[in-house]
Amino acid sequence: MIVNDISLDFYNQKYEADLARYSLLKDHLNYTAHPIDAIEKCGHDGEMYPVVILSQRLPVGFFVLHGWNGVQRYSDNRKAILLRAYSVDSRYQGRGIATQSLRLLPAFVKKYFPGKDEIILAVNHNNINAQMVYKKSGFIDRSSRVMGRKGEQFVFGRRI
Repeated sequence: MIVNDISLDFYNQKYEADLARYSLLKDHLNYTAHPIDAIEKCGHDGEMYPVVILSQRLPVGFFVLHGWNGVQRYSDNRKAILLRAYSVDSRYQGRGIATQSLRLLPAFVKKYFPGKDEIILAVNHNNINAQMVYKKSGFIDRSSRVMGRKGEQFVFGRRI
């Protein structure tokens, strides 16, 4: 799936070297995990699927899709999938990559997780920029709140 040279692909080792050089500002690390750390966690849970955001085949972003083990903290919808550890490499921010990748996400989930009907995520209440990007991409505030490692988080969802 490609939109304006942005595409999504499941992580595999061919992306490892690029992700090792992935840059996140210290402020962003308050809200998300570095891709290498997130990939390591995926190995401990069979329901976690790391995904790379590509721009002209170069890794520029990353996220994890997590099944029921992740969803259940935020929703009782067993057909939902959780979007977590979402980020865009700081060297590529401000180019619309986040918005484009999130617009690709529903079709990606439908293709690879056909039983899913909703994408859920939790966003820190202080992370205003991320909230705006998620809302612009069709996510809505579900009016549910949870406490995360850095404080209160809003639960957003998007039907697919």
